[in-house]
Amino acid sequence: MQDEIATYPSLAGRSVLVTGGGSGIGAEIVRQFARQGSKVAFIDIDRDASTALVDEITAAGRLAAFHECDLKDIGALRRTVAGIEQEQGAVTILINNAANDERHDMFEVTPEYWDERYAVNLRHQFFAAQAVAPGMKAAGGGAIVNMGSISWMVGQGGMPAYTSAKAAILGLTRSLARDLGPDNIRSVCVVPGWIMTQRQIDKWLTPEAEADLMKSQCLKRKLTPLDVARTVLFYASEEARGCTGQAYIVDAGWR
Repeated sequence: MQDEIATYPSLAGRSVLVTGGGSGIGAEIVRQFARQGSKVAFIDIDRDASTALVDEITAAGRLAAFHECDLKDIGALRRTVAGIEQEQGAVTILINNAANDERHDMFEVTPEYWDERYAVNLRHQFFAAQAVAPGMKAAGGGAIVNMGSISWMVGQGGMPAYTSAKAAILGLTRSLARDLGPDNIRSVCVVPGWIMTQRQIDKWLTPEAEADLMKSQCLKRKLTPLDVARTVLFYASEEARGCTGQAYIVDAGWR
């Protein structure tokens, strides 16, 4: 139930940026930061889904701002971040959520496809953090939450460019924690298991796959985007002020 979600006073009024916030896990994260009273902006390339999300949040009496941007274009990303900070102040919470887990056969991967997958799943996380870090420092600190994936931890095949990019996010998280810690900027990695977004349900959830998942998970229920959003809220808040440089897994005990 929505009213069972914790309220974090430290999130009220905070300037928040969510990448890939138009659908799936990202959209739920945007909803929940708006519910906390944060000033939340999100980046996405899907205009229709993003506009619908803004309309939904507005109808609930809350606020969220959509900024269209292709995160593969780092120049555009930097300009978008600058625009967001001009509108709502220095971003002090960054949620690096945007990703795409399209499957691919290792023998069909070209150098160009490999680079494109890394641009979609890894590169923008660093450059978004680089863009917001000066403002966070000036504000006295902040939090960066990088979204990882359980896929490489459980040895999932069929998408080596994706799994290797997601594995690298833990290294990036620890590096950012060390480099930015002296400025009171925390960096953590939230690692979702198999989360039942509409995309996952439409593309890959079969009765056989669900049965296998239930055998593997300790908790015998399907996880939803809200399960991840709850965790993200906590680690973005001051309740987690002592947490940095680590990965926090939300997988119902799969791994």
